[in-house]
Amino acid sequence: MEQRFTFRSRRRRVALLVAALLTAAAAAFAPTIVANAQDVSIQAVTHKSPFNCNKTFNANNWSGGHNPSNTIDWQDYGGDDINGENVRATAAGTATFYDAGSTSYGKWVQIVHSDGSRTRYAHLASMVGAVGTSKTVSQGTVIGTVGSTGGSDAPHLHYEQRNASGSVVTPVVEGVQVPLGTKKAIKSTNACGSTNPYTPEEVCGSGYSVIDSQAVTGGRVYLLYNSGNGYNCVTTIKSTSIGTASAVSASLQVEGGTMTTDSGSFAYYAGPIRKSAADDCVKWGGSVGSSSYLSGFEHCT
Repeated sequence: MEQRFTFRSRRRRVALLVAALLTAAAAAFAPTIVANAQDVSIQAVTHKSPFNCNKTFNANNWSGGHNPSNTIDWQDYGGDDINGENVRATAAGTATFYDAGSTSYGKWVQIVHSDGSRTRYAHLASMVGAVGTSKTVSQGTVIGTVGSTGGSDAPHLHYEQRNASGSVVTPVVEGVQVPLGTKKAIKSTNACGSTNPYTPEEVCGSGYSVIDSQAVTGGRVYLLYNSGNGYNCVTTIKSTSIGTASAVSASLQVEGGTMTTDSGSFAYYAGPIRKSAADDCVKWGGSVGSSSYLSGFEHCT
């Protein structure tokens, strides 16, 4: 009787040991644990949609041949054509600008965020920075426009979220997770705040620097100069009614020439107006609503 009890006890201990080993092995190789760890790493930074405030587009994380897998192709939604739309940083960081030509991503931007994670924006029609350069961007900063460069069949925005190790993770935008094999219409809250997401340098383009500015009620008029090509640029950037169309204007005249004005109902800014003015005096100004400014001829050298 005593020997029977000992044999059963030993057999039970062996069975428990085998079960424990099998459980440990399964845990070590379970892919869901790795995926969840990656997903958590990207959540240290909150991402908004890469489009203008209140814009809705389809986020399509399609499976079967998409490279890399588990990334979003942003596409048309309803009657809204995505082609030419502004592309905005989904979170703050350092943006670097690239061009793969007629292959792969085409014109594309990578932003490295504060936690080391990164986002990629590909197939752009245009970029606000020169290839090979980098700049600090805020959430909502315009980095380019939607196009179809590189290995693309139709205008769309290819968008990736990667962890600090560079591995692709399941994208989460506006608090909405878009897992592999799903397609979701997502409305943007990017650049919906009271701060204008545009800077005068972004509006005028690469190589331009502010040399003068004047406040008007509801905004500020900027005069910029590009020492590389001798051009001046004027833009008026709103500080009120951001994202809502209202009366704004910008004007620029080179001495001896005619005044050029961009005037209308704009959501963020008027301009840019660019004119060759190396060693020439310029008259510049702008308005927001009924508040306006116009300089005399100045900045002659």
